[in-house]
Amino acid sequence: MNQVPGSQDFRRGVFAISVAADMTSLQIQNIRVYERRGLLAPERSAGGTRLYSRADIETLHRIRDLLADGLNLAGIAHVLALEAEVARLRARLRQAT
Repeated sequence: MNQVPGSQDFRRGVFAISVAADMTSLQIQNIRVYERRGLLAPERSAGGTRLYSRADIETLHRIRDLLADGLNLAGIAHVLALEAEVARLRARLRQAT
């Protein structure tokens, strides 16, 4: 299985919310809040169950770390957006060279 960030397998939802909570030491209700606030958007199964990918798990770890550093959810949203923009720009730069 290819687990390289950006790969299809890395972004495919496979973990239920209870597993994501166990993997990240976060409470299920907090993960739902982060989703409602737009910090992550897990896939949904045909029945509506949230399915978290390895990329989502990494995002949850990042959220947990930023909370521990004292950021609020609005600040975390800005950090995540900036990090995504930096990654996008780095990818464009790699393609251009």
